[in-house]
Amino acid sequence: MRRVNPIVLAAVGIGILILVLAILLATREDRSNDDRLTDEQAAGTDAASPETRCASQATYDRVKNELFRQAAQLRKSDAAAFDRLSAHASVRMERPLMRSQDAGTGSVRCAGRLSLDLPPGLSVVGGRRSLSADIDYVLQAAADGSGDVVMLEGADPIIVPLATLARTAQPPAAPQAAPAPNEEPSVAPPPETAQRPSFDCRYARTRGEIAVCQNADLAALDRQMAGQYYQAVAAADPRQRGMLTVTRDSFIRFRDNCPSDACIAETYRGRMREIRDIMSGDWRPRR
Repeated sequence: MRRVNPIVLAAVGIGILILVLAILLATREDRSNDDRLTDEQAAGTDAASPETRCASQATYDRVKNELFRQAAQLRKSDAAAFDRLSAHASVRMERPLMRSQDAGTGSVRCAGRLSLDLPPGLSVVGGRRSLSADIDYVLQAAADGSGDVVMLEGADPIIVPLATLARTAQPPAAPQAAPAPNEEPSVAPPPETAQRPSFDCRYARTRGEIAVCQNADLAALDRQMAGQYYQAVAAADPRQRGMLTVTRDSFIRFRDNCPSDACIAETYRGRMREIRDIMSGDWRPRR
């Protein structure tokens, strides 16, 4: 039997040892890399921080969409139209602040001063095109992983007038020439805004809404009541705001069940008295 050269045997052993060490080092490096976040993962961690969630543009857009959704719900119509208009409105948040975080649910409570600018050609009751309010907004991660769900608090000073969204008046027509002698002067029709209610008649659905859109006197009462309601909500404390909201639904039911324009007119007058009594503390619920 031929003997193996000791030098060759030692070289083979060293080679095997080097190969084993190389494999061990490579495996260790791979495990080390597995424990490190990639740049994208690190960015995602920053994006999920509570402070960033409160102050991100994605959050502001969700707040804006929720404002329009609740305004359409308050108006009880036009949900699709409000959804489309939301994409063309712009929103700003001043002094965004994270108030608290719930580690159990992952929700974050934020606060800030929100300003909403309406798309060109649209305004709310009173002709305003920009709305502002100090609000709280709570962010809760959606169960399907699609992002945060937004819940708003203190946003009624924006939502209530936003529900009266309508097209702005057309520019006034050029002045007409003076009538000739002995010619009966023509009476110019009232401006379009003077005939419209606080809501867009293109989307009128209920009997009460249709009647208001067809009667200039009822439209004037609607504008007057809407303006009074918005001012009341803006000045109300939480208890008064709750009463204004509950009684609003009753007012709409009464109006839409009225059999005549006279009944609708009296319902509007009663609603304005009701708003005044709620704000003065004299209102008592009906028994």
